[in-house]
Amino acid sequence: MQEVRRLSHELTDERSERRLSYMNTPVVLSAYVRYFCWWNIIRFTRLFSNCDFSLVDGDSCIDVGSGPLTAVISLWLSHPELRNKKLTWYCMDISQNALSLGEDLYLSIASRTPPTDENAAAHWNIVRVKGAFGTSIKQKAALTICANMVNELYDANSASDEAFAEKFATAILSYASETGAVFVIEPGVPQNAHIISLLRAQFLKSGLAIISPCPHEQKCAMDGYHAKRGGKAKWCNFAFSTENAPLALQKFSTDAGIPKERAVVSFIFAKRNGASKNEQHCTKQKHLALRIASHTIFLPNHQTGFYACSECGLTLVVNSSSVKIASGDSLLVKPLRALKNLSHDKKTNAVVLTI
Repeated sequence: MQEVRRLSHELTDERSERRLSYMNTPVVLSAYVRYFCWWNIIRFTRLFSNCDFSLVDGDSCIDVGSGPLTAVISLWLSHPELRNKKLTWYCMDISQNALSLGEDLYLSIASRTPPTDENAAAHWNIVRVKGAFGTSIKQKAALTICANMVNELYDANSASDEAFAEKFATAILSYASETGAVFVIEPGVPQNAHIISLLRAQFLKSGLAIISPCPHEQKCAMDGYHAKRGGKAKWCNFAFSTENAPLALQKFSTDAGIPKERAVVSFIFAKRNGASKNEQHCTKQKHLALRIASHTIFLPNHQTGFYACSECGLTLVVNSSSVKIASGDSLLVKPLRALKNLSHDKKTNAVVLTI
């Protein structure tokens, strides 16, 4: 537990003292897998389960900064239908030890959660690639995932945020096929939300469609710029309750002095030659697409609401219905008034929309 606590500090308030190759150390890798790996799996499975990856037999996928294959394991667990697909995963990391341990973990989990199709392979094909981000891979990917690595590259970055985002976007898109998708996930703090907002802009500039979480392709309403500088402006992040996490993991976390009450992420899912289904639906049906991006907010007059993102920008959704709403939900609503006539919240200047 002492090593878990020490690593927790290195990943948060003592980041400047952490070596880039920290996962090569057996003790540190063991601490990471024992605590952080499983909490990441909980976050990623919750996130992935609400996404359509549309992978088919023969597809190649890339997990950049794979570590102990956390993202691959999460996708296997969250999408049982994909277990029947013949997929090849190129798992890239500078730590061979992390990749080796991760492959063992994945194969162990796959053996306990087999495909439903008896004719399918028992597991996906795993190709370990020891190398840093930017290492060449001959196969172009139908899906490229990068989880919890942007913040590590950013720490070593000396360029402006915009230049960093442009360079990163160019590099990760070099792995994608002509119709390939890119999924970037980071812990949901303001700095990461800001960088992901800049990546979003680069993806749009490169002609990609934003699949999730954005319900539109206009300017980011919660870009994290002010929040990362200590401001109170809302940044784009999604929080999940951890109450359904395994009791043994919750107990270990409490005993280690770093309990988890919420799992928070910021992410962007984009696709080449894709279509924004939300925008198409809104145009045809004259509905407004919303992405809920907060927990319940208690408002005056005994009302409750949520912050959301929409083509109107930051939106304060006042929930006068009996519909249960949670962070991350996607909603389609038909405003009773013209969007230009909606009022604005005095505190945040958010558009106020009652549903």
